[in-house]
Amino acid sequence: MLHPGDLQGAFSLQAQRYQKCCSPLRAGSVCYQAAKEMGESPDIIQEEATEILDEMGHRMQLGAVRFFAFTLSKIFKQLFQRVCVNEEGMQRLQHAIQEHPVVLLPSHRSYVDFLMLSYLLYTYDLALPVIAAGIDFLGMKIVGELLRRAGAFFMRRSFGGNRLYWAVFAEYVKTMLRSGYAPIEFFLEGTRSRTAKTLTPKFGLLSIVMEPFFKREVFDTYLVPISISYERILEESLYAYELLGVPKPKESTSGLLKARRILSDNFGTIHIYVGQPVSLRTLASGRINRCPYNLVPRHLPQKPSEDIQEFVSDVAYKMELLQIENMVLSPWVLVAAVLLQNLPAVEFELLIEKTLWLKGLTQTFGGFIEWPDNLCAKKAVLSGLTLHSNIAGLVDGHVVLNDKGVEDGAVGEIVFRHALAVLMCATYRNQLLNVFVRPALVAVALQMAPSFRKEEVYSCFNFLRDVFSNEFIFFPGISLKDFEEGCFLLTKCDAIQTSQQEIYPTDKGSGTVSFLSAMFRPFVEGYQLIFRYLSKEMKEAFTEKQFIPGVRNFVFQLLEKGSTQCYEALSSDMQKNALSALVQLGAVKKKKMPSGFTYNVNQEAVSKILDMFDARIPVQKPVAARL
Repeated sequence: MLHPGDLQGAFSLQAQRYQKCCSPLRAGSVCYQAAKEMGESPDIIQEEATEILDEMGHRMQLGAVRFFAFTLSKIFKQLFQRVCVNEEGMQRLQHAIQEHPVVLLPSHRSYVDFLMLSYLLYTYDLALPVIAAGIDFLGMKIVGELLRRAGAFFMRRSFGGNRLYWAVFAEYVKTMLRSGYAPIEFFLEGTRSRTAKTLTPKFGLLSIVMEPFFKREVFDTYLVPISISYERILEESLYAYELLGVPKPKESTSGLLKARRILSDNFGTIHIYVGQPVSLRTLASGRINRCPYNLVPRHLPQKPSEDIQEFVSDVAYKMELLQIENMVLSPWVLVAAVLLQNLPAVEFELLIEKTLWLKGLTQTFGGFIEWPDNLCAKKAVLSGLTLHSNIAGLVDGHVVLNDKGVEDGAVGEIVFRHALAVLMCATYRNQLLNVFVRPALVAVALQMAPSFRKEEVYSCFNFLRDVFSNEFIFFPGISLKDFEEGCFLLTKCDAIQTSQQEIYPTDKGSGTVSFLSAMFRPFVEGYQLIFRYLSKEMKEAFTEKQFIPGVRNFVFQLLEKGSTQCYEALSSDMQKNALSALVQLGAVKKKKMPSGFTYNVNQEAVSKILDMFDARIPVQKPVAARL
């Protein structure tokens, strides 16, 4: 029988190599439990655990860090005009690191995110973070090892039910947190957002870093939301191709070397906002009872209760909403939003006028716009068009999408090129949606509802919020509060008036309501097309790999025929989110099989949701609504 102490030698060696990575007692307990559950030989489990640690562990070395800092400083100066940081945020972070373990939670839009953050902390002479990185980076010769020595530890994209891997990984992360020698950094979104909208959070790593506090192994833990905003995203074209079904290039050193040509491009300004450190102790106060953890030895794994799981979920959404709150918007974001509503072309002077109007509306809604100093609206718009000349340009006094060659070639090629330009432009408009989502959904609900009665408008709002819960970040369980916030913002800009019983657009605000509805039209129309495909085409069980190309071909054919102009429905991101929404609404059944997940469509339920979208039948009123 394997005893926890038997692995002391093996794990002590790892501890020395990875800066005290795992306590021998705890690591041994992990292996002992795994051997017992899996019915494997203790020696085999010990060997596997050691291999896992070899694969995942960081080996931070000052020499590698200095080399990275020198190299990154050269690269960043080539790529970006400016990097703007809130100084008070860096000061708060410095104090937090000195007091308690710190977890850095940056937004994730680019591979530059973690490189820039490490470079920033190095520049400010703060403790460098250890960073959770995807195992894909290990496939990059030389670069993968450099990342390891600069503080990256590696995790597999999927653990595939491997209990030993999960247990060793969790213990490795918790030991680094308990030791407090460096901040831990990971992305709540799990992966880069290809659309510039914040992705729904993943809870696994957050749950792990909270556990030492629940077990009273640390007095407190600080969670620090960090917002990273790009005037121009390095991977913008790559993301658009991925969304249209072109496979993502595998991370490799040769690929990195080929990408050197981007060093001649200009990617504008990066804004980094380091948020207020949030005390986990304060968040848990009065809500979480930590006493049950006292009944089990600390080194033994313990399954979190439902209360803990709900708490982790709430904290994750809170952190992402704080990230969104501190995002910085450039004038180009406004230009992109106006342009997409006026395709195929918009007069330059009209674009300037509408951009200025949208600037005021965005500020009224609480968005933060970085408008270049002493720059008139015309010059600000021209500056954006120059920086994003690969997306749009000025032709004969009109601004048009830069979809070169769309008049040449086959119809399918024309559709693809135009879709590419639309999706790239939508990446920037999407940054505005985070600010506008609540008032915009009220605007759409006003058009869907059979009357202006407040409870009917709220029913439509609640329905839209549920359907788009994978597209946008909503704090769980506060639909009514979100509705009231949306109404308040629309009232603030005189777009609507409310009475005790009714909500209705004002004459002055009809333009605002129409603009907000049009901004969200691609999502409404896109979901309608996807639901229509599912209700008509998918009669038998299917997998996601069958669904994505199927619905893409369906939309592609409609675009070729001119039956729709919703190019954003070609996005695999929207297609996956729509399928997930139907699963959550109970209209599609998701079943786990040995080879993966399969889906079965409830035709009647999908048709009913489609009818609600088309406003052919009234939306069911939420039971909990009290208006």
